[in-house]
Amino acid sequence: MTTSSNTAAHECVSEEALAHLKTYKYSSVDKSLISRYILKHYWNTFVEVLPLWVAPNMVTLLGFFFIIGNVGILELYIPDFVGPAPSWVYYSFAFGLWMYSTMDNVDGKQARRTGTSSGLGELFDHGIDSLNCTLASMLEVAAMGYGSTKTGAFTCLIPCLPMFFSTWETYHTHTLYLGYFNGPTEGLILACTFMVLSGYYGPSIWSTPIVEHIPSLSAYLDFDLSFRDLWVPILFGAFLIAHLPACVLNVARARRAQNLPVLPLLLEWTPVIIFSLCCTAWLGSPYSTILSSNHLVLFCCTMSLVFGRMTTKIILAHLTRQPFPYWTVMLTPLIGGAVLVNLPYIGLGIPSVVENVETWYLRGYFVFAAIVYVRWATLVINSICAYLGINCLTIPAKKQAEIREKEKVEWANGSSTNGAAGTKKD
Repeated sequence: MTTSSNTAAHECVSEEALAHLKTYKYSSVDKSLISRYILKHYWNTFVEVLPLWVAPNMVTLLGFFFIIGNVGILELYIPDFVGPAPSWVYYSFAFGLWMYSTMDNVDGKQARRTGTSSGLGELFDHGIDSLNCTLASMLEVAAMGYGSTKTGAFTCLIPCLPMFFSTWETYHTHTLYLGYFNGPTEGLILACTFMVLSGYYGPSIWSTPIVEHIPSLSAYLDFDLSFRDLWVPILFGAFLIAHLPACVLNVARARRAQNLPVLPLLLEWTPVIIFSLCCTAWLGSPYSTILSSNHLVLFCCTMSLVFGRMTTKIILAHLTRQPFPYWTVMLTPLIGGAVLVNLPYIGLGIPSVVENVETWYLRGYFVFAAIVYVRWATLVINSICAYLGINCLTIPAKKQAEIREKEKVEWANGSSTNGAAGTKKD
């Protein structure tokens, strides 16, 4: 066996693993009333605008480009995450996030229209979603003017938790569950609304006492709390109360149906626990200058790659029916960074030296993470495409000809070319 084959097998893309992709069928449950009765019609209409020659994964990628473009605008206009910036900046954040969500919801419908559905589509879709967890949240931090602070960092990183546990849940149940109120729908609508309000009123509204916005409440409420003061408890409480228990319950049901134990699965939380503890230890250290020196963008971009690799490996294992991946090499430097900035606590480091080394360490970590992620993603995508005989970002000419011929027949018969009515991702 060649070195390339050994590497492929190690990354869960051996032919034995890939064989499962040929029988894989996407399964999801979306209980959101907004999705079912409102957005479904919008998505079905929007997908009709897309040319049939546009590949579904390209649709996903185009949506992600809106977020990347907004991160660039953030760096140019609100590098301190405080602002205020021109109103159009906040409106562009809302528009970009909305377009990302739109593309994320119509890519599966485009696959159905073009007859190009495959397991690669889910891997690519949810892989991009994983990368986007911290990137889109940075836009929210800047829109609300929370700054390069612990509150801002928490807001950037907290979406990683529900994303991980939803991925863990899907791995064991083989179904993506979205509740009556879920992040990809209602959460995103709220985020876009906050961005629009920041564009109209300015980001300072989120740090102003609530009673000043609604004077009539002053007769009933005797406190000076702002929305910012309540932000962390709201986000963390929503995760602990609404999201995590549902994930655990669905997994427990799936395991009981197979007469399998549930408790051993708690060990599979290891990577996200390490990720969370190390991020907290690193950013929370008094010897760290990431927040005070305004390197939160660099830190979050690095964590985007680390978390993206971590969850996408779980998605790949789910698609190919492989053992749960407990580890990724990209967590190692994260542990190193958390240890580095806390060395002065045990008398093994000089604070001034640690401060100077930390920035370069983070830059090196970002380069390492980018190289490892891109190499791994390229290996996996190429292996899947070669095995299934498909392209990742384009539709082969022969398939395009079949689509055009089918379209002609449908138009001749007076029928719609819309095959998009179905589940959210199809």
